[in-house]
Amino acid sequence: MNKLGHNYFIYLLAFTSGFSIMGVELLGGRILAPYFGSSVHVWGSIITVFMLSLSLGYLLGGRLTLKQPSVSRYGTIFVFAGLTLLPLAYYATPILEFVFTHIEDSRYGSLLASMALFFIPTVILGMISPYSVRLLVTNQAQSGHVAGLLYFVSTLGSAIGTLMTSFYLVLWFEVNTIIFSFCLLLTILGGLALLLDKLESRYEQVQNQR
Repeated sequence: MNKLGHNYFIYLLAFTSGFSIMGVELLGGRILAPYFGSSVHVWGSIITVFMLSLSLGYLLGGRLTLKQPSVSRYGTIFVFAGLTLLPLAYYATPILEFVFTHIEDSRYGSLLASMALFFIPTVILGMISPYSVRLLVTNQAQSGHVAGLLYFVSTLGSAIGTLMTSFYLVLWFEVNTIIFSFCLLLTILGGLALLLDKLESRYEQVQNQR
């Protein structure tokens, strides 16, 4: 893959991560509503957990770029993000029932439930943005432009993910079906990144042997 194709692929993955983050955050309201309602403090709990998780993910993703960044590791982040979303479909109900029966105050119950359900996958999704910047920046003079374009693409993905999830997906599909779709999308893109990196490495080896 040439440099232009490589960059477009990174932007596509960054767009998808933004789409997925906001999609999952909106689904969080639907998941918690049967137990804690959908009042402002429930949404406050969800948003707080996502903001904290993303901030930690940005920090960890930035540190990870210091250790030989590669498209292969980038793809691995996507695969892990997809896999860590799966428990939302299988274990959300027992976790919510446990929290609901042990914490009377819905404010703290919704906060704890949000942490249990969304903290880990959102941290991993947050690692994608700084890692994307590192893979795209090859010239220090253009780093600001590249970072700005990357965050534009990622935030655009978040906006479209918000509209698609709230306007259409929740009307067409069950919550678990949407979660499985996000899992599959992230895992496939991560696997594709791993495959492309492997093919590029083999191509470079063949070229060096000539």
